[in-house]
Amino acid sequence: MLPLGGGAVAVPLVRRWLRRRAGAGEAERAAAAVAALCGAVVGELRAGREPGQALLVALREGLAQDGLLATASSGSRLGEAEAAVLAAARFGGDVPSALRQAAEGPGLGGLSGMAACWRVAVDGGAGLATGLERLEAALRDDRRRREELRAQLAGAWSTVVVLALLPVAGLGLGAALGAEPLRVLLHTPGGLACLAVGASLEAVGLYWACRIVRGGEAA
Repeated sequence: MLPLGGGAVAVPLVRRWLRRRAGAGEAERAAAAVAALCGAVVGELRAGREPGQALLVALREGLAQDGLLATASSGSRLGEAEAAVLAAARFGGDVPSALRQAAEGPGLGGLSGMAACWRVAVDGGAGLATGLERLEAALRDDRRRREELRAQLAGAWSTVVVLALLPVAGLGLGAALGAEPLRVLLHTPGGLACLAVGASLEAVGLYWACRIVRGGEAA
């Protein structure tokens, strides 16, 4: 019954891990797409287009062709707020509000900075192209720092995996020496107690180590 119970516990955990990993990948692609959108709008502005027209062209022609802002979950370039952004850009609506609404999607937080640049350019007469150019550079620098941090934490994740596999290696070594560790663990009261305590300590240790590494990523 132990393998069945372990499998029943592992299935939802693995499913949750896969879902979280897929969401993180989509957020990374969306963040890269926001930086690309800023660059595309800057190019259209430098070409002499009005801000609304530049945003509309960048969304519909440039990025739509490459699929940079497409997400596997929603199938939409800017999520549910894409229609509002396109309508605001086409008909002269409140583009900053539409961008802030779109920024609520995963990985699209950079659109809030784009909305701020847009608001300052409209209200204060500042150069929108210059602000978006700086925003694009900041977003790309932030992404590069996250990639560097992820590379540095790869060693820590490897250590976590090694620690997780040590008990299995110990069982294999004991079986190779003829100690029959599985029989002791599964068919004796003392072995069952050791198995329960060891599994609990292993789970707590893995949770603690993963939390430390994730804390480094979040910081």
